[in-house]
Amino acid sequence: MDMNEVAARGLVLLGCGKMGSAMLAGWLRNGLPPEAVWVIDPYPSDWLKEQGVHIGGDLPAHPAIAIIAVKPQMMETALPDVRALGNGETLVISIAAGTPIKTFERVLGGGTPIIRAMPNTPAAIGRGITALIGNSQTRTDHMDMAEALLWSIGQTVRLDSEDQMDAVTALSGSGPAYVFHLIEAMADAGVAQGLSPVLAMQLATATVGGAGELAEDVDETPAQLRVNVTSPGGTTEAALGVLMDEETGFRPLLRRAVDAAAARSRELADE
Repeated sequence: MDMNEVAARGLVLLGCGKMGSAMLAGWLRNGLPPEAVWVIDPYPSDWLKEQGVHIGGDLPAHPAIAIIAVKPQMMETALPDVRALGNGETLVISIAAGTPIKTFERVLGGGTPIIRAMPNTPAAIGRGITALIGNSQTRTDHMDMAEALLWSIGQTVRLDSEDQMDAVTALSGSGPAYVFHLIEAMADAGVAQGLSPVLAMQLATATVGGAGELAEDVDETPAQLRVNVTSPGGTTEAALGVLMDEETGFRPLLRRAVDAAAARSRELADE
């Protein structure tokens, strides 16, 4: 299966919120014809209406791919819209957090090739990362096609088992919120030192954004990059003495945060 086949047979997108819109924008930008896309969304945005895709209406009988991009709470009412695509030639890709593959197999049928994916919100600017795992019906060409589609919104990684998805959800899926809160906290600390809120936020945002890009673009590890910034007896070392405290520092705090998110992901799968 390649992109020409997707263009010929069609792609169905169930749900077109922020993540669905980000993916659709990437596909169209990379050359997928809008007339090859069918979107099912009860409240289509003005942006979606301007893209030239099919909104609602009769779906193709055997589309190449169906993307499930609705919130987990809406899954029960949304899935029947694509039930007819199960147990056939359509690859189903879900990006719904906390919804295991078995849920889709129960509704669509055990003969359906299904890939569960976990992207994150930087996908909106093409800087996301998405983890993928397929069921027993998923072939190598299915996984290759899923990656080709998701490369439009950033990097992809393949998991060894679905059990890893809770940890991925807690780390990269929820992770952007941790970073945004870090920016807020850094800006607040700057204000406490006498900076204006606007200046403190500008400095914090640019610092976190630049440091993240540097960590991605160079060969050195984050640990080495940290050492590079830290002069013995200097200001950074004083701050790291607080942040790297074994009991109250970043590491134990983030371990507890990620553990809480992973536990909630497991609970969602059982609800």
